Amino acid sequence: MHPTSLFIQLNKDRFLNELLDLLRLPSVSADSKYKPDLLNTAQFVADKLIAAGADNVELCETGGNPIVYGEKIIDPNLPTVLVYGHYDVQPPDPLNLWHSPPFEPVVKDGKIFARGACDDKGQFYMHLKAFEAMMQTNSLPCNVKFMIEGEEEVGSENLAPFVQNNTNKLACDVILVSDTSMIANDVPSITTGLRGLAYMEVEITGPNRDLHSGTFGGAVANPINILCSMIASLHDENRHITIAGFYDDVAIISPNERQAMNQRPFDLEDYKQYLDINDVLGENGYTTIERISIRPTLDVNGIWGGYTGEGAKTVLPSKAYAKISMRLVPHQNSEKIAQLFTQHFMSIAPPSVKVKVTPLHGGEAAVTPTNSLGYRAAAKAMEATFGKTPIPTREGGSIPIVALFEDALKVKTVLLGFGLDTDAIHSPNEHYGLFNYYKGIETIPHFYQEFTTLYLAEH
Repeated sequence: MHPTSLFIQLNKDRFLNELLDLLRLPSVSADSKYKPDLLNTAQFVADKLIAAGADNVELCETGGNPIVYGEKIIDPNLPTVLVYGHYDVQPPDPLNLWHSPPFEPVVKDGKIFARGACDDKGQFYMHLKAFEAMMQTNSLPCNVKFMIEGEEEVGSENLAPFVQNNTNKLACDVILVSDTSMIANDVPSITTGLRGLAYMEVEITGPNRDLHSGTFGGAVANPINILCSMIASLHDENRHITIAGFYDDVAIISPNERQAMNQRPFDLEDYKQYLDINDVLGENGYTTIERISIRPTLDVNGIWGGYTGEGAKTVLPSKAYAKISMRLVPHQNSEKIAQLFTQHFMSIAPPSVKVKVTPLHGGEAAVTPTNSLGYRAAAKAMEATFGKTPIPTREGGSIPIVALFEDALKVKTVLLGFGLDTDAIHSPNEHYGLFNYYKGIETIPHFYQEFTTLYLAEH
């Protein structure tokens, strides 16, 4: 039993209530009207870090939302863990699909329902409480630094310059991130791969104003019709992306690795039932597990234009818009893909419309090794609390900072997530299990202990 176990057990109710207070703060980074709430959230995190025992806690100003920093250096000769998380959350829309208000957290059926419950407030807050538990039981075995940012959900535009300008402040031996998921509560896993991202917005302009669809329909290009045709052409009949050069740098996964990947527990019928779909759809020649982890994608995330109000309005719109994201795999470069997309999309437009393409944000894919000290420590920590050896997995999501950290700080990241794919992150009714929250707080001190032991043995 770890020295923190009793302290965690005695403080479970307080740990939960503090998280609920954090979830009540609507820290939506995509909407400028929430700026005061983001600042309040950053201050909340800073205050809790101080209360937990961190030193040199500060709100580091950036070109956007502040980064919360704090540290506890007990011995410069001991290893240092850098904990990364983000306090900003996705917009809660569509509000009408929530069963309870997104910023009024509800605990029901063993789960916390609120925007940010899993992504990433519930997960990064585990680290603050685990740190507090180690401080209160005098069992912190190494140094720790915290960096909690407020722009992850909008691309972390200001994080790169902050990291590059503060390499000494952030110097560490391993980076610990909980912003991923595991296979199931009884099947622990550690994420070893993430996809990259290139996110674009497109604008199609036809006539210089909205027109009467009876007077002009059939004679003038309808931007919505054109946009739909252009988007449809971005995939062929095999669900391959038709942009020239898109697959040139895609990493080839060996048959043995693909076979091993498909050995993880996965029931396709349960998957379809959970999503209420009759069948899956994706790139030919790959399984569902492979499609959501080792293959690149292109998806429309939003499309709008014309009249969408109640009733009928016979209008031929002047403009149509779409937001399009491409998930990328190792060796693909987000800037190169953004350029290829722009060139292709401009080239397929008919002369009857004008096209504008705007890259919004991007990031690179990352693969973390299973033989690193950090991974080995994480595996031992999970074995201690779950009683099972965790399975290495690749995820389809993107955390661009993983590649950034490795480039700037020259250290590896451990993706020790405790969420589940069923937690509805980015969707209405996002939730996070009480089991997962407490299991994370319980497991993290074991990671510190195991990492310190392995580090000292090799140094």
